[in-house]
Amino acid sequence: QVQLVESGGGLVQAGGSLRLSCAASGRDFSINVMGWYRQAPGKQRELVASITSGGITNYADSVKGRFTISRDSAKNTVYLQMNSLKPEDTAVYYCNLAGATFLYWGQGTQVTVSS
Repeated sequence: QVQLVESGGGLVQAGGSLRLSCAASGRDFSINVMGWYRQAPGKQRELVASITSGGITNYADSVKGRFTISRDSAKNTVYLQMNSLKPEDTAVYYCNLAGATFLYWGQGTQVTVSS
């Protein structure tokens, strides 16, 4: 059974930092894309950042220069370092693991940025 276990969310003041982690287990994920999405109340889920198994990254324009995605392939873990957080970054953040024949989601972790 595939599991994506997220951690690292919480409450932080504007300008602060948080680091999210997502560990995947349960099968071979040798060729895949891991990413972070977020969903704020009343809004659609949106891509925040993604990283391929080859290390190619992609970021939403709203987080470029502030967030950094990375991965430890040996541990099937992806990280999202979030700096200079803004109140508009407040959302539930979901980890995502996608391949040619599979797509999995984590349970979500709340990030709240106070002004």
